[in-house]
Amino acid sequence: MIWKANKHHKVGQAVSPVICLVLLLSSTLQAADPNWSAIEPVALDLLQQYIRIDSVNPPVDSRRPAAFFKAELEKVGLHPKLLGNSPEHMNMIVRLEGRDRTKKPLMILNHFDVVPVDAKAWSMNPFGAEIKDGMIWGRGALDMKGISIMHLVSLVTMKRLGIVPSRDIIMVTTCDEETNGTNGIRWLIANHWKELDPEWVIDEGGFGTRDILAKDKLIFGISVAEKQVTQLRLRAKGTAGHGSQPIPDNANEILLRAIYKALDQPPTTRQNPVVAEMRATIGSPMADNKYTAAIQKNTMSLTTLTAGVGNPPKVNVIPSNSEATIDCRLLPGVNSAEFISEVKARINDPRVSVELISAPADAGASTTKTPLFAAIKRAILNANPTAVVTPMLVPHGTDSVQMRLRGVPSYGLTPMILDAATAGTMHSDQERIPVAEFYKGIRIFYDVLRSEL
Repeated sequence: MIWKANKHHKVGQAVSPVICLVLLLSSTLQAADPNWSAIEPVALDLLQQYIRIDSVNPPVDSRRPAAFFKAELEKVGLHPKLLGNSPEHMNMIVRLEGRDRTKKPLMILNHFDVVPVDAKAWSMNPFGAEIKDGMIWGRGALDMKGISIMHLVSLVTMKRLGIVPSRDIIMVTTCDEETNGTNGIRWLIANHWKELDPEWVIDEGGFGTRDILAKDKLIFGISVAEKQVTQLRLRAKGTAGHGSQPIPDNANEILLRAIYKALDQPPTTRQNPVVAEMRATIGSPMADNKYTAAIQKNTMSLTTLTAGVGNPPKVNVIPSNSEATIDCRLLPGVNSAEFISEVKARINDPRVSVELISAPADAGASTTKTPLFAAIKRAILNANPTAVVTPMLVPHGTDSVQMRLRGVPSYGLTPMILDAATAGTMHSDQERIPVAEFYKGIRIFYDVLRSEL
């Protein structure tokens, strides 16, 4: 394995100043130029192993991926801690000590869990980690097992080469990012804050692209903010009856009318400051697609419809209850209570209830005026000299929101260039990332972690 450390001279053996200088120069050169041709195939193998560990959430059970990470870190002499409020809810913290222990650490944050799969809809095994057409395919490849292995390999490479960072680096891996972080980041903050307490955080989020943010222009986004997750459940009550005899008090029809009214929201008039900065930095019109549309306005997506009597539901029975869920994502700064009140006013039907099932958190945006943001930008430009680097808003949620709520500047970095088709496979039935970009991503993270911060 490439993780094996080099042997040192025997204890007590005299070493001349000249030899010391040679050793120092040799170490510096080695540290500046890891053997990437040896590291990359090992990293790809680790990613394949990781994807093949089924860590679907729900249900939360992170014991296998936690044991996998722990074993790899211990091979190079790191000492990961597994922490959780139950055996199934395992989170991990590992620390690479820095030169100045008085500084707060840099946290790199990722998560073990992935969303469920509809295996029948996949063209290949979602947990097979197959490599085809220059891509590695599988659930979690993009969200976020690929990034997690980039974190792991960067940290392990530094340890193996004897690189001591300017401050401690802690890697934190949570068990349930995909289900609101109750047993993961929220639990760690509540119970182990002293072991975290970082100066800054790097998480998933921004990415590089030549078509998603602007047409035919390489833009690399570093996410500094995310939209507020505001999920609603609509319930309609009506009268049950026989399907052969239509009635005006049909719960399904009441619900459908309510849904159409709820989704008919007025256009967003307030421009978000992060998006305004993106526009200015990009310097050309933003591309017109679902991603750029989502970061410029409040959005509502109908995600589930549930009704019927019996299992399977009887076709000839009109149910007395019907329900739906709507995933709303609000721009930072939008008052969620006012938004929900407006939804209720549009529906305006006493037979329909609107329930908030995911409380939003408006953490605002992280400042870009930090040494870490500057280091991320430098690392991106070192790998992609023609890129335009911009702070960005992302439409989805991450564990970073909990850190921003604690006042910790947090940045999302997916250090790969992705086209719209590939980026769109997140949570889809064709999830994948380019192998070549995975390799480049490791180098970018390594460059960031080695920075003087």
